[in-house]
Amino acid sequence: MRYAVFLWFLLVMNSHAQYHINGIVKNHSNGKGLPFVSIETSDKKTVISDVNGKFLIEISKPNTTLTARYIGFETQTIPVSSEDYVTLELLPLTTFDKDSFWTSNESEAQKMIQNAIALEAENNPQKKLDFFEFKIYDKILVTAIPDSIPLFPETQNLATQKVDSTFYKFKKMMEKQHLFIAEKTSLLQHQNQKTKETVLGTQMSGFKNPIYEIIGFTVQSYFIYDTRFELFETKYVNPVSKEGLKDYHYKILDTVNLQNRNCVRIYFKNKKKINRKGLEGIIYLDAENFGIAKANFRIRSLLDITTNHEFTFLKNENIWFPASNEFKIIKGKNEDDIKILGGTIYFEGEYEELGSKKGSDPTDYVYLYSKSHIYDVKTNSKFDIKRKWIGIEINESATTKNETFWTQNRKEKLDERGINTYKALDSMAFKKGLESKIFFGRKIINGYFPVSFFDIDLRYLLSYNNFEGFRVGIGGITNEKFSKKYRINGYTAYGIKDETFKYQIGNAFRIGKTSNSWIGLQYTDDVREIGSTNFLIDKRVFKIYDPRPINVSTFYNHKTWSSYIETKIIPKTESIWHLNHSRIEPLFDYTFFTNNTFYNRYDMTTASLSLQWNPFSTFMQTPNGKIEIDKKFPKFTFQFTQSLPEFLNNDFTFSKLDLRVEYEKKFINGQKSTFLVQGGLTFGEIPLTHLYNNSPNNLDRDNLLQRITVAGKNSFETMLFNEFFSSRFVMLHLKHGFKRITLFKKVKPSLVLVSRMAWGDMENPEQHLGLNYKTLNDGYFESGIELNQIYKGFGLAGFYRYGPNQFARLEDNIAIKLTFSLDLGF
Repeated sequence: MRYAVFLWFLLVMNSHAQYHINGIVKNHSNGKGLPFVSIETSDKKTVISDVNGKFLIEISKPNTTLTARYIGFETQTIPVSSEDYVTLELLPLTTFDKDSFWTSNESEAQKMIQNAIALEAENNPQKKLDFFEFKIYDKILVTAIPDSIPLFPETQNLATQKVDSTFYKFKKMMEKQHLFIAEKTSLLQHQNQKTKETVLGTQMSGFKNPIYEIIGFTVQSYFIYDTRFELFETKYVNPVSKEGLKDYHYKILDTVNLQNRNCVRIYFKNKKKINRKGLEGIIYLDAENFGIAKANFRIRSLLDITTNHEFTFLKNENIWFPASNEFKIIKGKNEDDIKILGGTIYFEGEYEELGSKKGSDPTDYVYLYSKSHIYDVKTNSKFDIKRKWIGIEINESATTKNETFWTQNRKEKLDERGINTYKALDSMAFKKGLESKIFFGRKIINGYFPVSFFDIDLRYLLSYNNFEGFRVGIGGITNEKFSKKYRINGYTAYGIKDETFKYQIGNAFRIGKTSNSWIGLQYTDDVREIGSTNFLIDKRVFKIYDPRPINVSTFYNHKTWSSYIETKIIPKTESIWHLNHSRIEPLFDYTFFTNNTFYNRYDMTTASLSLQWNPFSTFMQTPNGKIEIDKKFPKFTFQFTQSLPEFLNNDFTFSKLDLRVEYEKKFINGQKSTFLVQGGLTFGEIPLTHLYNNSPNNLDRDNLLQRITVAGKNSFETMLFNEFFSSRFVMLHLKHGFKRITLFKKVKPSLVLVSRMAWGDMENPEQHLGLNYKTLNDGYFESGIELNQIYKGFGLAGFYRYGPNQFARLEDNIAIKLTFSLDLGF
């Protein structure tokens, strides 16, 4: 496999008085390209080589000299002309001492960085300027350089093997076009630390319909001052930050003149060699105001990433403002396929039959390249951002712009390969069909399998529990191919053990396109686990196997009429407003006693509000509704249920309040911590069927091995079914996951430490007759260790129960569980 991809900069001559020189800088001792080498002409123009040592420099006269300077190497100066392709081979300094190099002026460099951090509020446009706006043109390419692709695999023995034409065909294809191209022009507005992007126009090759997830995809931030600098959906410690002072070495290289201002070039490198998440590169700091005037970043490990940020100095504001940025990513030291925009970089059809050895796959030569140009910058005019809670808004006409629009807004002329890529249409889509994959992913992640105009609901196909036995069925909902304004949903299922049919039928009408609001009505005749609390707003995440219901034996039947409104009209929320009338019949020995009356079956009429609020997430408004494109924490889920006295024969008066808070923190080193706090509170007359069972997931068996089941996501693995019930409770789930460790090529376990605890109480326990249970007044505690994804998604976990509710026998406090994680590739 080749780890270097030769990138030629394709430019158009716009002045007869200008000349361009292409070249490369190499290490003389091994022939490898040197990144971030400073190349200067005789008239003091400078450029920096890219990650492979390649560079292009513009000169004003046909003959000049080039001087190359690089850390630890001898400086070299050579004469060149406008027709030259230049190769500079630098000799390593035999007397170069890396340790003394870093210590010689590191303190001065750190002082410069500290000044930049201290003055960040004066130099960060998002903090200093109350108002600004600009237009930005983005272009993304997935492509390969034809000259870098061999005619045959490096591993092929032409004397003994049949000729493989895959490389030849791929090379010819790349000479004509790219694999993928996408363009976007946007208006970005900033008002009082709120930033919003409005997409004015967008187009991408290979797609009949707009894929909004791609439009919202950003390979890197336009701004550079965040403590966590994001590149390709991965966050790195920013070298110009307090945390960066701990993680990086700094070295002053020299001073340069940028836009008639003196700037200091500071080279930085990660202190921790084993930390592949660290950056290295060059920061240009203004010697007067300590603002970032230019930046070149590089990461070279499993992925080979380079990024260049250019700025322009605004004299009136005394600030360096973003002007353009480039981003390139290649495969690097990685034998796995690179995944870009949710799809693996492949090409389709006749190019599928590829080997797996190094150098035998044409995709080894594929890379992603992105370029952004910022223009029409305005910093003086005041304006009011409409719907500022929306991060990205796409105009309805954005995907139908004509060539006149692109001629006016495209900041780089589209080359012939780019034009051909648009003409190729579907033939250039990724091998696995990115368009169909995203459509499929939208459905499957919510538990549906799309078949034409109908989405089959996977949870109804087959399941098992101790009451129904095997439950088989079919169900689903019509999708947008049927109608974008009307939908029909329903299912039917049959329990082999209880020999009873269950079903649901419903329909809904869309009443708001932008807010994606629907009003609906449905009828359900089914069974449900007692004490289970479901947030109506929760999306049904796809589970190939849900372990908890298997061991549940206590259910109640409900015949329910429900009307509802679901909407996203409230900023950064999703909500469902329900009105239900249910006929409830417990399917186990239970009687509820209240108001001197015994109830074995009862009617309940309730009104509910279920709301999900993600205040820190970024949302994109599309013509078809809102999409959460950047999920951030904490997230809050709220649900309130109120019975309606003397309405439709309602038997009880009560209120029920549920709250859930989720938080997730990802660390630079690949570790992740998650926190879940959930509580419930009830008032009034509520039967046990509608209280809280605290999510148990353990069997009441004497032998430890007989209790082995599959672990749930947020269930108590050592708590027995029907062991505890509460009318009010609070529980806390803590998890900390470590980075996956490679033991063998296909064995990469992930270690997760887990702790759970819960407290609860039961008001008026004498009202509930027929079922013995305990309460959580003294608290419940368990901790465990999970080794997930040991092999093909399967893992193993162990949990231990301790504290006031601990069993006397040690073995009864231990639970061994299987774990399963399914990676669908979305």
